[in-house]
Amino acid sequence: MCGIVGLFLKDKGLEPQLGALLSDMLITMTDRGPDSAGIAIYGGPAAGKAKVTVQSADPQSDFDGLETALHKAGISASVLVKNTHAVIEIDAAQLAEIRAVLAEVRPNVRVMGSGESVEIFKEIGLPKDVVARFDVRAMGGTHGIGHTRMATESAVTTLGAHPFSTGADQCLVHNGSLSNHNNLRRELIREGMTFETQNDSEVAAAYLTAEMAKGKDLGQALTGALDDLDGFFTFVVGTKSGFGVVRDPIACKPAVMAETDQYVAFGSEYRALVNLPGIENARVWEPEPATVYFWDHEKAA
Repeated sequence: MCGIVGLFLKDKGLEPQLGALLSDMLITMTDRGPDSAGIAIYGGPAAGKAKVTVQSADPQSDFDGLETALHKAGISASVLVKNTHAVIEIDAAQLAEIRAVLAEVRPNVRVMGSGESVEIFKEIGLPKDVVARFDVRAMGGTHGIGHTRMATESAVTTLGAHPFSTGADQCLVHNGSLSNHNNLRRELIREGMTFETQNDSEVAAAYLTAEMAKGKDLGQALTGALDDLDGFFTFVVGTKSGFGVVRDPIACKPAVMAETDQYVAFGSEYRALVNLPGIENARVWEPEPATVYFWDHEKAA
């Protein structure tokens, strides 16, 4: 049992409130998963720039002098430290090489996510503590997703927390359990994907990344997941401009959605949505089994 939330803003006037709205939604879901929590925030990208969010178990040692170390390695970077995480802004052209450079100059840091717009913060602990330590409430953006975890099949670690990100500006949160993740992991490794954990949810994220690398959009990749992934799942997924939801054909995991002229929202339970602006006038529904819901700022749904 885990709690997942998502918010896709249509109204630019709400963008400064995204972090605060998502934080409240996630904290409401605390009793569905007290082990760890995480949030991905999609903000407006700076022209020609990319961001890499990294985590360290020893942030003082790893983050002190990181900017200088990156410059010496040929990476023009600025580093913003947020507790155990840091957001590294670099030239977008250097995004492909930053992981190898980090592995050399700071081998103990772990990449949480990267891309032009996404920042991902996740740690062990209650949602209220996780959002406070990273000052998520102060963050603005266009859309975001969050997760609070109750571990069932793998260890409680920072890397095991959600969201999982396996591609640039892509991430996934999951409530459920996949039965064919070991076989699928082997197939994806043969295709060139790499994995940080044994978590089944990371396999789901990597599957979507691999499918989108073949030219599919998020909606098409989620449709394929209905045939290729076995088990129980509700996924909420983010891309640079998109937001998607899908449940397995049995749909035993709880889910509710709401849509107004200002936003589309998802929660494991309705109580996660009750404080959103204008929720009393929203169209509220339970997403259908084996049905893909997909919104994108750059194209029609």
